[in-house]
Amino acid sequence: MANKKPWIGFFLSLLTGLMWGLLPVSFMLLLGSMDTATITWYRFAVAAIVVLVFLWQQGRLPDLQRMDRKTRVSLFVAAAVLSANFILYLSSLLYLNPESAQVLIQLAPFILMFGSLFLYGERFGKLEWLGVVMLFGGFGLFFNDRLGEIFSSVNDYSIGIFLMVLASISWGTYGLLQKTLLAKMDSVQLTSLMYLGGVVFIFPFTSPLSIFNLNVVQFYALAFCSINLVLAYGAFTEALQLWDGAKVSAVITLAPLFTIISMKIAVANWPDVFIDSELNGLAYLGAVIVVLGSMLAALGHNLKGKQ
Repeated sequence: MANKKPWIGFFLSLLTGLMWGLLPVSFMLLLGSMDTATITWYRFAVAAIVVLVFLWQQGRLPDLQRMDRKTRVSLFVAAAVLSANFILYLSSLLYLNPESAQVLIQLAPFILMFGSLFLYGERFGKLEWLGVVMLFGGFGLFFNDRLGEIFSSVNDYSIGIFLMVLASISWGTYGLLQKTLLAKMDSVQLTSLMYLGGVVFIFPFTSPLSIFNLNVVQFYALAFCSINLVLAYGAFTEALQLWDGAKVSAVITLAPLFTIISMKIAVANWPDVFIDSELNGLAYLGAVIVVLGSMLAALGHNLKGKQ
């Protein structure tokens, strides 16, 4: 079926990548004053309210009572692993700079693809395997000056990488569950249940009153991170309706480059708040190769599907 509005789809994909690219920079403003569980809980709560009100107005609220037991169990597990993904990602930022975190999270779609190999019988083509090689080659270049530190002992940097790998695995697990759940409901209904599930799961570990410890800048950062969740996933969902899914995925992989650029801007304008990550030339090259590898894998899957 021909795409009716590819340019709008491209713009929405680019907006999603930008929003995701800005997130880790915004998180850095919050992590000193609010714990990771509470930040995540506020994000889920705002998103759940917005999406559920939207569905209620359209008369499309998901009906759990009409779902079979297997679907309800899958929803429970999906909400749990997505909540884990959000908290693990945030926790890694206690040890990693935003650029490293955003480059490493590119593992997530590859874990989803590898999971699909075993669970859904999908196959990798030449472009996808090339993407895998570029991904890990890019990782090597990006962390070129930290390789000895990463593999020599357990330290803050290696802990951060471990947490981000776990975050990628949990997201890949969610993605695999999402494939089956989307056969039972649409994407907006599913995300509403994921946000609501996150609110319930995370609440026992939160300190909601810590919001009163935030200064004005931090409060706006929390508001941005919360609204970002709604806007980014909303733009992503709409982009998939207007443009080819693989092309959407390819554009979204630009997120690490947006993080690198936004961190440079932040350090230049607020050097007393943000610390320069001091990446060398090979690290920047590695980031670009990681992005290109992710793009190749996404587009290669699309080309294979059209053969």
